[in-house]
Amino acid sequence: SGWRSFLSSMGLSLPATLCRLAPPALRMGQRRMLQAGSPDIPEHVLRLAGVGPEKLRSEWSLPGLNAMFLPEFPHRALPGQEHFQVLGYIAKGSFGPILKVKDKTKQRTYAVKVIPKSEILRLGVLEQSKEEVIVQRQIRHPFVHDLQDCWQTQRHLYICDYCGTGDLYTYWQMIGLFAEDTVRVFAAELGCALFLHDFGVIHRDVKMENILLTDSHLRLADFGLSRRLERGGRAFTICGTIQYMPEVLSGGPYNHAADWWSLGILLFSLATGKFPLPPEQDHCGMLRRVRSFPYEMPLSLSPPLAMLITELLCKMPARRLRTLDRFQRQTFFRGLSFDQNLLQRHPVEVTERQTGDSHA
Repeated sequence: SGWRSFLSSMGLSLPATLCRLAPPALRMGQRRMLQAGSPDIPEHVLRLAGVGPEKLRSEWSLPGLNAMFLPEFPHRALPGQEHFQVLGYIAKGSFGPILKVKDKTKQRTYAVKVIPKSEILRLGVLEQSKEEVIVQRQIRHPFVHDLQDCWQTQRHLYICDYCGTGDLYTYWQMIGLFAEDTVRVFAAELGCALFLHDFGVIHRDVKMENILLTDSHLRLADFGLSRRLERGGRAFTICGTIQYMPEVLSGGPYNHAADWWSLGILLFSLATGKFPLPPEQDHCGMLRRVRSFPYEMPLSLSPPLAMLITELLCKMPARRLRTLDRFQRQTFFRGLSFDQNLLQRHPVEVTERQTGDSHA
């Protein structure tokens, strides 16, 4: 009831069949564990949203000066329930919930990030919040998820994207592993998506959960940790996901090569059905293992795929495969065109269980 009240205070409706929503998936190895109950939204966020025994409050105003720092988000009243219907809860984002919402007038489904301004100010991530919108407005690419809309009310920021058929991690959990022919197409699409490096952008969170499947093709999404970094530049901010980001989590310096390492981890997992290193509950222990990275290349992988992954997972960023030109010259892609229009004509079937030994 508290969660429904929270949505109600935002002017959104929730179907009765979705009164009890599952919290975000917890990844332990190759199993996704879902627990019943309301999403784990911080208590102070719910309190500021007016959820609790006290009467729900209408949107309170932040000082006018704060709104001046967010010109990228136009001021707009939140659409009422006659226009928007909340279909479900997708995940708990870094700063607020991500909801699956249907626009009744356009008959389209969106994923909407709801970010309390109080959290942005409390955590000091004002510039990063603006950066996500600025970067996505600048990028137009068939394998990068488009930003559809964004706006602000007195209390929240809203970032709206098209909602695809699901994220790659969910399909990977269902299927177990992908055939190498499928991995080849997915790798080419994601390699093309990293063209954003040429525009001075580093994503910093390339992982299966941030890749959406739309019309049987991949779209790189969630630029919440991205930033502009020119060629030759270095960054030091610690962020990202442990299993995917060694030098980033070490505090830098790092550059665009970090995204290519993450792609290597992703391709290894897609082709083998498991991560190179299993997760550990001890955060520090996991970080130490990722830094040393003692992994073995499975014999089930074809030599061209094994070579590609080996070059992506080179511990030294300066020697790592880190450009699209080198990437597409790999033997693994022989016979496959990197032309974006031709890639989009490759149908990829992911609904049936596949086996990985397509080269055998």
